[in-house]
This record gives sequence, structure tokens and C-alpha cells, in this order.
Amino acid sequence: MEALLNLVKDANSWLWNVLLIVILCGTGIYYTFRLKFIQVRRFAEGCRLVFGHFSLKGKKGEKGEMTPFQSIATAIAAQVGTGNLAGAATALLGGGPGAIFWMWVSAFFGMATIYAEASMAQEYKTTDADGVTGGPIYYIRAAFKGAFGKVLAVLFAVFIVLALGFMGNMVQSNSIGAAFSEVFASRGIPMNPIIIGVILAVIAGFIFLGGTKRLAAVVEKLVPIMAGVYIVGALILIVMNITAVPNAFRMIVVGAFQPKAVVGGALGITVREAIRYGVARGLFSNEAGMGSTPHAHARATAKNPHEQGLSAMISVFIDTFIILNLTVFSILSTGVLDSGKTGVALAQAAFSTGFGSFGDIFVAICLLFFAFSTILSWHFFGEINAKFLFGKAGAKIYSVIVLFFIILGSTLKVELVWELADFFNGLMVIPNLLALWALSGVVSKVLKQYDKK
Repeated sequence: MEALLNLVKDANSWLWNVLLIVILCGTGIYYTFRLKFIQVRRFAEGCRLVFGHFSLKGKKGEKGEMTPFQSIATAIAAQVGTGNLAGAATALLGGGPGAIFWMWVSAFFGMATIYAEASMAQEYKTTDADGVTGGPIYYIRAAFKGAFGKVLAVLFAVFIVLALGFMGNMVQSNSIGAAFSEVFASRGIPMNPIIIGVILAVIAGFIFLGGTKRLAAVVEKLVPIMAGVYIVGALILIVMNITAVPNAFRMIVVGAFQPKAVVGGALGITVREAIRYGVARGLFSNEAGMGSTPHAHARATAKNPHEQGLSAMISVFIDTFIILNLTVFSILSTGVLDSGKTGVALAQAAFSTGFGSFGDIFVAICLLFFAFSTILSWHFFGEINAKFLFGKAGAKIYSVIVLFFIILGSTLKVELVWELADFFNGLMVIPNLLALWALSGVVSKVLKQYDKK
């Protein structure tokens, strides 16, 4: 395992230290200017579209489709997961508080990128035997005709199956297992994380069998409730430590450009490390540019591609600028960054300072709902691509393998799981962003049509 960890770390150093930072941020900056800062000037309209469709009633779309709120809930379910708790903690530890600044920067520009992803998912969605479907594999082939487009689509499909269905879901189950192990261990009760993994796999398997309708019905109820509970709890903790919030801001801003001034020189954190962890964990959290959430946006019964793009923009804002920031300021304002805890245990330590023995339970329960909803969405995204690669029969086999990886992930070391996820997430970004660059004229045309109105 140690040899595998070192190999993946070396690959990630090459992938994330230069290549992906340049193309991810470069794409976001390009679209921000080409779309005339759409994330600022159309922000209010996007909020109206998202919250105007709010519903817990389980309304049904047509065959294979989702209501607008169900599609946004599914996208947010994928985005708001382990990355918002364990991911925030590992970013703080790996890149120092300054990593959060770069996470904000990448998320701001990522809002323009995800507008392009969602609008193109709507523009090039199609129908199959099961109804409406879509995603990057379809707009990649629209962007690049002939053999090159087919090969690029296949590569994306393979990468997303590995990145989300297998490696990504290992991260989710790993963090859930670690969170509940921490709860039981602090009370002197031994708990094998694999038990949690098996329970998760059984419940997930039941929902997988129900297809898109069961998934949509679950996430449209789960997402608003889980987000609301966590937001209230985190705000209470931050208010309890409100005098420490200004210093937390200082640590983030100063640490972005002078990490040693915040964490000291002993840890060896540089500006490059701050940027690397900020962008990588930001991508894992909000998924802008990764090519995952377009699968949900393609199935929405949206009026037009432009409106779905605006809705997608708001999902990034909710994920990074609200929920992830609550975790960050909970950790920094409580002073537990130097506690020696890692991953989700660091977030549990923060909440335990304010909520006592209930703190680690609160985080474990929130993480359970966050990560489990992500497992459901990521399985769904991977399934679309598994069906594209191997047909219906292959998609069923894929679902069984996902359940195995959920169990396996609960038993592995946290560092290896995160490094594997970073690696495969990075690979799927490349074909997706190539297509978005090629389709930039179409994206601009979509916006111009509705800017005129």
C-alpha cells in the first residue's frame, strides 16, 4: 500500500501542481470574461430560478427526466459531500489556511465554467430507451466530430466511472466510517469501519435498484434538510467563537501568499502547495469543470439551456461559499487546526469544543447524509457512462462493483483514498474542458439569445 501511495502522490504532483491548475482556472477565467462576469450580473436571477422551484413533494418529470428542483438537488447532493467536511479539513492541513483563499478564487471562476457545462448538457441532451439522458459524452462528440470525438468521449466515460463510481465513492464511505469510528472510540466502544461500509452498501443498493425516480425522490428531500441542519449547527458554533473570526480571515488571506507567516516554516507549506490543495479540494467539493453534474442538468425539464446554466452556477455558490466555508471557519475559529487530528476527525474536534460530547455525533450524522447523498448521485453519473460503454447489462455490473468499493473504501487509509480520488478526478477534467473550449462559441450564443430578452 505504501508503494501505491507514493506512486499516486508522484502522479498527482505532476497533474495538479501545473497542468490542472492552469486549465481549470484558465477555463474559468476565459468564460468569466467571454460571458461578461455572468456569475455576478446574473446571480440574482439564478437564485430566483433555484429557490423558486423549491419542493419536497416529489413531483414527477417525464420518462427519464427530473423536475428543475430535482436536478439541482441531485447536482448539489453530488457537490455537498465529504469535500465539505473532510475535504475542507485536508485542504487546511495540506495547504494551510491559505488554501481556502485559492478555493474561493477557483470557485468564483468555476461558476462561469459550470454555466457552460450545464447549458451544453441541455443543448445536446438526447433520448434513449429509458428516456432523456445527456452529459459530457454527448457534448464532447458534438464538439469533436469523427474518431477523435468518439475516443475522447470513451476516455471521459472510463475516467468518470473510475473517478466517481469507484474511487470517489470510496472517499465517501471512508469518511463516514472514520466519523462513526471516532464517535464510538471516544466512548470506549470498538467499532470496525467495515460494518458501516456494509450497512451503507445495503441501503445504497436498494436505492440504486429504483433508478432515476427513486434517486430524485430521495435527494430532493435529503438535500434541503441536511444542508439546513448543518448550516444552523455551524452558525451557532461560529457565533460562539465570533471574536476569533477576524483572525481566521487574516490567516486565510495572509496564508494564500505567505503560508509560513501563518503555519510556520516547519511544515514546509509553500504558495504552490496552498494553490494545489485549494484548487484540488475545491474541485472535489464543487465539481465545476469536472464534468459530473452535467448529467443531472441534462435531465432537467428546464425552459432553456440558459436557465439551467444559471441554476448550476448557484449550486457552486451554495457548496463552496456557504457550506464549505462554514466548516472552514468552524475549524479556524475554534483553534483545533493544530490538534493533530486529520480528515473528518478535525471537524469533529471543532464541533466538540462548542457542543461537548454531542459535537462529534453531530458531525458524524451530517457527514452520513452529505456523503450518502453524494454516493447516490455519483453512482447515477457513473451509471450513465457505464451504459454508454457497456450497455444495460454492463451498467448493472457497474452498480454491483460500486457497492464493493463502498465497502472497501471504509477500510482503507484516508490518505491513499484521497490521493486516488484526486488522480482520477484530474483525468476526467481534461476531455471535459477540451470540449468546453471547443464549444465556447455555442455557449456564448446561448447567453446572447437571452441577454437580448
